[in-house]
Amino acid sequence: MRQSRVAHIDEVLALMMGQTTERDRVIQESWRRCVTEHGLDPIASRDAYILPQERLNEHRDAMEEFLHTARFGLETLYRQVSCLDYVMLLTDAKGVTVDFMGDPTYSGYLRKAGLYLGSDWHEELAGTCAVGTCIATGEPLIVHQSDHFDASHISLTCTCAPIFDTNGDLAAALDISALHSPEPKLSQHLALQLVRSFTHKIENANLLNRFRGEWILKLSKAQEFLDIDPEYILAVDANGCIIGHNSRTRELLARECRRLGHEKDRFIGEPLSTFFECDVSNLPRFARFRPSDQRTMRLVGGGAMLFAQAMPPPLASLPRQPATPGPNLPLPLREMFSGDPMMFEALRRAAKIVGTQMSILIQGETGTGKEHLAKALHAASPRADKPFVAVNCAALPESLIESELFGYEAGSFTGAASKGKKGLVLGAEGGTLFLDEIGDMPLASQTRLLRVLAEREVTPLGKVKPIPIDIRVIAATHRDLVELVKAKSFREDLYFRLNGAVLTLPPLRSRIDVKWLIERLLQRGSNRDDALRHLSDAALAALCAYSWPGNVRELVNCLDYASAVCSEQQIEVEDLPESILKSLNGAGPAALAANRAGDEGPQPDALNGLEEALREHHWNVSAVARALAVDRSTVHRRMRRLGLVPPQKRDF
Repeated sequence: MRQSRVAHIDEVLALMMGQTTERDRVIQESWRRCVTEHGLDPIASRDAYILPQERLNEHRDAMEEFLHTARFGLETLYRQVSCLDYVMLLTDAKGVTVDFMGDPTYSGYLRKAGLYLGSDWHEELAGTCAVGTCIATGEPLIVHQSDHFDASHISLTCTCAPIFDTNGDLAAALDISALHSPEPKLSQHLALQLVRSFTHKIENANLLNRFRGEWILKLSKAQEFLDIDPEYILAVDANGCIIGHNSRTRELLARECRRLGHEKDRFIGEPLSTFFECDVSNLPRFARFRPSDQRTMRLVGGGAMLFAQAMPPPLASLPRQPATPGPNLPLPLREMFSGDPMMFEALRRAAKIVGTQMSILIQGETGTGKEHLAKALHAASPRADKPFVAVNCAALPESLIESELFGYEAGSFTGAASKGKKGLVLGAEGGTLFLDEIGDMPLASQTRLLRVLAEREVTPLGKVKPIPIDIRVIAATHRDLVELVKAKSFREDLYFRLNGAVLTLPPLRSRIDVKWLIERLLQRGSNRDDALRHLSDAALAALCAYSWPGNVRELVNCLDYASAVCSEQQIEVEDLPESILKSLNGAGPAALAANRAGDEGPQPDALNGLEEALREHHWNVSAVARALAVDRSTVHRRMRRLGLVPPQKRDF
């Protein structure tokens, strides 16, 4: 033992004299720091330093929440290594051991070696060691036997990995050590992989615990491990900005920055869309209920694809059952969605202001249901028994918009009605005035509208005395009013009058309740013609996969069309509009029918025999389906393909 200590001291001194050594680069650099920066003497032996209980308590109290989160992982790790005579140490970022697990039989030896609760392993104090050097470099490493700077530690083998907090700062270090071990350093490489694996799990647990009220995005290169052990996890706030991540994600984003020509290692506050072809409005696409092979996200810089899983905030996922979306959500608002987190957030905010006089601006793409939301707000408000007057500002001719909105007196201009006109604003007295497509209102009319909103009175054309009004104004637009204000095509003062509260509706392609919405619209259609339509599984899958550029309005038109052309009460894929069929395979209905013919396998002879089977069963489709052992929808599909029409439906 003495001989090995002398040889070790000689090697340290030789390195300081400029001689070469076979030690790892990180060990050599640490030895140099110990001498040149920390002023440590390799000849002097130092006893392990154990903090007094009072100071240890201070370090432990500062990490109380982290320790609680990490405890299960630490216990699991110790159970796996204790049979090999390892001890487990968790230190804070300063190198003080705040948690320790070891065999109490050897507590005296472990305390003397510094493998004990309260021991300080900072490199400035203990020299080259796994904890201290890990903290100094921020890298996982093995310090094996004579790698230690202090010769009194050369019997130890220590393996350590850093644990980073959700901001990317060092939070702790996880170490497993043994008093005795095989001489080859290679014997500890499996221990290194084990420690790295558990630090990753602890980082993830800490992030999930801290940001349990925010969007969590999990990413993995392997589809099979996405849901259970993803490499990358990050937290995203409602504005789409990164607010937390694990260390592997930090490394990933740093690589992406380098590909984009930037050098950056801090990513908190950065938009998610800076690094991924995705923003917060797209996150519902990656919900867990979707098949993992359909949840892929592309990196902006390298273009690499990762499998993704997005977990919505708990509050956003509460309304999955429409009957219990929250006590403060009025029924008219509750009926607009079923479990979509972005819709819930918009409607939750709407519910808070539904009874106020505040003006509301509804934003969203064309067809997302802005007028439907305005009607729901009116129905949920104290004004529900008063008029709801909708005005499409883009549809009114510019020359008539003021007379239509504000009314006019008899004979006030050429062509005016002999009795005058009340105007839409006065028509909404006591109720709600809905100004749709407000971004398309001419500037001159904007000036008049601003005066009405500011003074709460309207002066019809040809009238001198203004008329007081009591209305709630809700405006809607698919345009960016801020950009219109910058372009001087929309009055800034009117914009600030209208946006007392801003509600944004998500596009249909980002909603996770599309299936519920389809079923609800089909049910509504059945109330008109008393014939409830159903979708085949294939047709429903096609609708759920479609991107819906026209949003809910396009969905309504699609279902109306499919309900009109389908046979019986079941809607098949072929009944869907051509735009949807083209999105499935890039071809129209004819190509789709040809493809499905190959899938179903009916040969010409079988198809030609279909008419005979129909005649035999008096054109009873159910009886034919039973005879051919196929589904009724298959019989209908083959009939359409052959042009076979029941006698009672033919035009003579």
